[in-house]
Amino acid sequence: MFKKIFNKFSKEIGIDLGTSNTMIYVKGKGIVVDEPSVVAINTRTEQILAVGNEAKNMLGKTPPHIEVTKPLTGGIISDYEVAEKMLRYFIEKVHEEGLGILSRPKVVISVPLEVTEVEIKAVEDAVISAGAKEVFVIQEPMTAAIGARMPIQDPIGNMVVNIGGGNTEVAVISLSGVVDWKSTSIAGDEMNRNIMQYAKEVFNLFIGETQAEQIKIRVGSAIDMGEKTEFPMRGRDVMTGLPREIMVTDAHIREALKKSVDAIVDLIKTTLEITPPELTADIHERGILLTGGGSMLKGLDQVISQSADIPVRIADDPLTAVIRGTGILLEDEELLKTITLPSARIK
Repeated sequence: MFKKIFNKFSKEIGIDLGTSNTMIYVKGKGIVVDEPSVVAINTRTEQILAVGNEAKNMLGKTPPHIEVTKPLTGGIISDYEVAEKMLRYFIEKVHEEGLGILSRPKVVISVPLEVTEVEIKAVEDAVISAGAKEVFVIQEPMTAAIGARMPIQDPIGNMVVNIGGGNTEVAVISLSGVVDWKSTSIAGDEMNRNIMQYAKEVFNLFIGETQAEQIKIRVGSAIDMGEKTEFPMRGRDVMTGLPREIMVTDAHIREALKKSVDAIVDLIKTTLEITPPELTADIHERGILLTGGGSMLKGLDQVISQSADIPVRIADDPLTAVIRGTGILLEDEELLKTITLPSARIK
């Protein structure tokens, strides 16, 4: 009886703990948090100064005693203590009405495919320490496929390519399980680094990560889109150390991104090569689904389709496919139990 009363006041939430962004979905409300996975810390006092958008705005602009850090690398917690504090901040933000112990939530959270038992335990411990009462850990491509309404429970080959900030994962899903998969750290963040490196090598210009990301979004493309676009690139001159601005075109950025685009295409083709023929036939007929922020690079779907000779489509609102998948799982307890990874905390 008391359990029913407690549950009445509890929230059920889904978390997409991404390298670049953290999103939180609350059952009955939808997505309530969408902020960068960035934390600013005062190294003198070990105090958390800012989290999310406020912390990201500090990148590259802090004095020596303030460190702006990303506690996740490749979708995996690399700094447990900071990740726990970040999660606690976001969960408390969800519970601003403050129901104390009655409001400890049930949490569904996604993790990359290439995750170890130790890393699963780190995620579970961080979420529990941040205030959750129970946690369900799901593979990220699975939640992305569910969020895009793919028929993952059917005996049909579904291929999803989730291109996030820290990693790209290619998964073939059938009968509620991942049959074959490949993963690489080449994703959105690596594309930003490609642009930073290109700026240094070609234009003798040091630019920051935020500037590189902005350029990628504004003029980045995987193929020639038939219309020349330009955007100012601002940074510090390698030789003089003084501020300088140049205009870059879509052709420049396409050249900068080519290595990463080719690597993602090769990863997809390699995954297809190891996929059972019956599932390959399904994928050839049904096509490949792209999710994640990296899939929004203009023309990427066309490059993949031409290289693999398979239809490719981008999910509706690819940025939120994973978090929407956690929301669907909160409504479908049977499917949630079927695809949840074994807990690393219970031994």
